[in-house]
Amino acid sequence: HYRDDRRPLPAFELIATRATASPGPDGQYRVRSSDDAIGRYLDAARRSGAVLLLGIQPGRADFLDEVRHYDRWLSEPDVGLALDPEWSVGPGQVPGRTFGHTTGAELDRVADHVAGIVRDRGLPQKPFVYHHLASRIVDDEQQLAPHPELAMVKSVDGIGTPAMKVDTWNRLMRTKPPHVAAGFKLFFEEDTRSGPLMDPAEVNRLQPSPDYVLYE
Repeated sequence: HYRDDRRPLPAFELIATRATASPGPDGQYRVRSSDDAIGRYLDAARRSGAVLLLGIQPGRADFLDEVRHYDRWLSEPDVGLALDPEWSVGPGQVPGRTFGHTTGAELDRVADHVAGIVRDRGLPQKPFVYHHLASRIVDDEQQLAPHPELAMVKSVDGIGTPAMKVDTWNRLMRTKPPHVAAGFKLFFEEDTRSGPLMDPAEVNRLQPSPDYVLYE
């Protein structure tokens, strides 16, 4: 349904670092997936001809520290990255009670690190997704510079009726850097509490047309 004149690439996003409501042993309010778990999901993605995206909800930890923890996996040719700044909180804040946030400069630091892995290992271009729910969650987005080693995507994660989702889309697309592709997220449960899920034709009518569509 999304094919149009493009060849679809399946992708699976695993929340590798998950924000938590409790501090955990190091007080960082997050838990990390084991190598065994990531390996199982990567095997499953490969059986489907898909790429695996490692999702990062850092809690109180630093985004770059969390990403570096998975360098072993990001050195694989079919593993990309997805950052979820809604779950990046500061000292004294608890994920889920407070909306987290990040900056374009912080996104760029992470992008530069992953781009270096691609260059050093001669890997194909990697997906680099950042989720965006509301304007206040990413400050100074234009500081995210182009990195040819990465296929950058801004995924708009607005929840609600089709009209609400389109409104969020239009607002958040205004700050999307020109070198970043557009992405759109659909929620099987949250979006259907007050009506039907948007269908592919409706999604394709968004402007700009999304290059990345995620179902959760």
